[in-house]
Amino acid sequence: MTKVVYQGRSYERLDDESVLRCLLRNGIRAPYSCESGACQACTMRAISGTPPANSQEDLKETQKALGYFKPCVCRPDEDLEVALLDDAHNHKYQMEVVEKRFLNDEILRLRLTCDESFEYRAGQFINIFKDDLIRSYSMASLPVQDDLLELHVKLVPNGVVSHWLCDDVQLGDQLTVTGPMGECFYHEVDSTEGLLAVGTGSGLAPLWGIVRDALIQGYEKPIILCHGAMKPENLYYVEALRQLEETHENFNYFPCVSGLDEDEVPAGMSSGFPNDVAFAQLPSLAKWQVFLCGHPDMVNNTKKQAFLAGASLKNIHADPFVMAPHA
Repeated sequence: MTKVVYQGRSYERLDDESVLRCLLRNGIRAPYSCESGACQACTMRAISGTPPANSQEDLKETQKALGYFKPCVCRPDEDLEVALLDDAHNHKYQMEVVEKRFLNDEILRLRLTCDESFEYRAGQFINIFKDDLIRSYSMASLPVQDDLLELHVKLVPNGVVSHWLCDDVQLGDQLTVTGPMGECFYHEVDSTEGLLAVGTGSGLAPLWGIVRDALIQGYEKPIILCHGAMKPENLYYVEALRQLEETHENFNYFPCVSGLDEDEVPAGMSSGFPNDVAFAQLPSLAKWQVFLCGHPDMVNNTKKQAFLAGASLKNIHADPFVMAPHA
């Protein structure tokens, strides 16, 4: 019989016993409801070992890539080390600030290092703690290429945490962090026609990682990135993205300016909101992967537009940056 490992303790499964029933029998308080795999209330994450395919049916490809599975229908052929989703997200790391640099007047690039092993996917986010406040920031770095963890912090008016990070936190300071979290990251999907990334403001952070991740993994279909701001000076990484465009024939970058009249927009930039520019390029999104990050109104509206343009909901990955009070 195979074993289930949870929080360092090993439990042997009985004949034809599911992972969920094994844990419950041994006093582990795991959430569950239907026990038929339909409701997904019991979903867990496999830390090591491979869940059988039937225990991942109906889950998103991003969830499968993170090791999510349904323990109520999971009867594995090998030992599995598992975690409740809350357990997997609640471990606290101490990360040292090793770089602070403003990319424009409102976006701070923060680079961190961690003594512990920290595994993540480009585009996921972490939570940063300041006393009893918690704020989420997406990761712009690429694990296979970047040695440091990179965040883009938007300086929010009257924002307690953003002002603390921008003004008070110094090089060498330690930040308390949990994560990684989120399902907004690149994953290979068969039969896709291309990848569209649309973002505003610091929503470029996860998209910068996602696009580079796709290119490094050898994605050869068209990739389009539309990043928007009110004024040209509010955009950033423009030159880096143009260099990426020059070195990859399948990548096209559109810096978008929405706060000026069309004749005032600098050459080489597009006039309008990034979602409008995107749909002008792509009236149909059938079989496209879509990544949306930034202002919640833009993200939610573009998600609807993408679906109406033919994109499957399972291929639309949305990460709205909802501002907490006094962020």
